Parts: sequence; C-alpha cells; structure tokens
Amino acid sequence: MEKVLMKGNEALAEAAIRAGCKCFFGYPITPQTELSEYLSKQMPKRGGVFLQAESEVAAINMVLGAGATGTRVMTSSSSPGVSLKSEGISYIAGSDVPCLIVNVERGGPGLGSIQPSQQDYWQATKGLGHGDFRLIILAPNSVQEVVNLVVRAFDLGEKYRVPVMLLSDGLLGQMMEPVEFPEISAKGADNSGWAAVGTKMQREHHIVNSLYIEANDLEEQVRKRYERYAVIEENESDGESYLCDDADIVITAFGATSRIAKSAVNKARAEGIKAGLFRPITLWPFPKKQLLDATKQAKAVLSVEMNMGQMIDDVKLALDCKIPVSFYGRTGGVIPSPNEVLAEIRKLNGGIK
Repeated sequence: MEKVLMKGNEALAEAAIRAGCKCFFGYPITPQTELSEYLSKQMPKRGGVFLQAESEVAAINMVLGAGATGTRVMTSSSSPGVSLKSEGISYIAGSDVPCLIVNVERGGPGLGSIQPSQQDYWQATKGLGHGDFRLIILAPNSVQEVVNLVVRAFDLGEKYRVPVMLLSDGLLGQMMEPVEFPEISAKGADNSGWAAVGTKMQREHHIVNSLYIEANDLEEQVRKRYERYAVIEENESDGESYLCDDADIVITAFGATSRIAKSAVNKARAEGIKAGLFRPITLWPFPKKQLLDATKQAKAVLSVEMNMGQMIDDVKLALDCKIPVSFYGRTGGVIPSPNEVLAEIRKLNGGIK
C-alpha cells in the first residue's frame, strides 16, 4: 500500500470521502479550514455534496436532515464553532441519528487563540448539549490514526445509531505525515428500517424525532438509549499501553500530547526510571478496565494534558483514587515539551519509596 504525505486536516477529509461520506455541511474556522477546503474541491467531483452554511447553527441542522435519510454525513469545526453546534448535536442524539462531528481544537475560552489545545475534553465528554445523552469520542494521536479513526467513526455511528466525535487539535490538523489509506467498502444510504428514505406507499412511515410530549414516553426512550450506551461501554472502549507492565509511574495522555509523553517516558527509562504510558483512544467510553490493567504495578500516575486538568477527573474515577494522581499541563495553545514532562516524572520518582 502506497504512502502519501498529507496534512492532517486533508487526510481526514480524504478518509471521510473514501469511507462513503456523501454530505458535508460546515462553516470555516481556523485551524480546521483546510479540511473543508479539501472537501469543497473533492466532494462534487466524487459524487458528494459540499455546502458552506451561513453559520455553524445552520450546518449542524443540515447534518440532522441528511443523517435522517441514512446518508453518511459529517461536519467539522474548531472549539467555539462546536459550542455553537451544541443544541443541534443534542437534537441529533435525541433523534438517534448517526453522523461524524470533527473538532480540531484550539485555545480558549472565548475566541482564545488559533494554537493547538485540548481544552474541549470536558465539552466533548461531559457537556456537548442539553439532556441525557452521550457521543462516542475518538482521540487520534497521528495523521495515520486520524485516517483510521474516521473510518471507525462512521462504522460505530451506524452500528449504534449515535453521533460520533473525532477530537483532533491544531497540531494534528496542521502537521504533515505519511499515511496509508486502507481499502474501504464505501456504503450508500442506510435503509435498515429507521431512515427516512421514502415509503413508496409500501410500508409505514419512519419518523425521525426527538420530541415526546408525554414524560413517560421520553423516559422510556432515554432508558433504551442508555441500554445501548451500556453496550458501547462494554464493547468499544479502547486504549493503548506502552511500557506499563513494570512501571512505577504511569503517564496518562491523549491525542497529540501522548506523543510528547511517550518521548518523556523513553528518556525516563534511559535514566533507569520505570515509567510507562497509557493512552485512551476512546475518551467516551473511557477505557477504565484497560487503565486499571496498565497501572497494576504503579505507585503514581501523572496526567499530562494541553489544558488545566480535565481528563484527570476520569483517570481518578477509573482508579477509584487508589493510586495518587498528579497533573502537568500547558494551556491556551502552549505545547508542553518532553523535557518538561520528564522533570515531572523525576519529581514523582524521587517521592517513591
């Protein structure tokens, strides 16, 4: 399979087309604009629809409309743009419509900066809209994994009838790396028994809806949805361990930051410090069982993030506070260096008896 040198945003867009995405609705914002630029050129040539909406609010509601027909559809934005989409995302989740939402994160809050950040972890995993609902959240750490997880995102969305978010950042979006595109059997519209694709007067109508006037009816729908979420938690949580079997200190990091943390772990090992790395690939469902296994020998855990400490809450909950968990992060778009992380590892190692 031939490798191609591509920017992360453009590789994501190409992977989406190859995965069968037929509609894109979005609005430009840095640092994700190359993604929509690529799709604006390629989608019309390859049997798809590209539409730059008048706003993020309009774009996400177009996603709901297209997704309700069973069509593979996506939108992309960056941090403040995703905030504007939050009401529509809740409508999509409440309608059980699969789609792909891409967030190429930037610094915040407010307009913040256009530099890479991981300040939207809470938004993605805890508060992406009103009501009781979840999205599957995937966090790649390389351009190749961006490609792989786009394909997985569409498949998971259709399997469970949920929206899926790919949580990228300005670092992954702007960097160039060699990638291979897997052979993908692109799918057409979903006629599985729920999508609104026209009846031809031969079956009952399919109603795609998130409104339930009777409280008991809504409660029943939400409970059924959470039964589905429980299946997702059991079967789809995913994480990667690196040198954790004998590690006294385990670093937890996701996305691009995990690559920085991995370099720090290698440097620590060269100094004789037993350090390891655990990287969640699914941020929801959070890979609790995998983290527990990775930290079975650990005396300390260090959460490294490009924010002021967000994933650390899920790390502590997964470990049931049985192992001390500390934090190191940079925020606002500042990227931590491997030497900064190594310095924190040394501090922890000095306190281990």
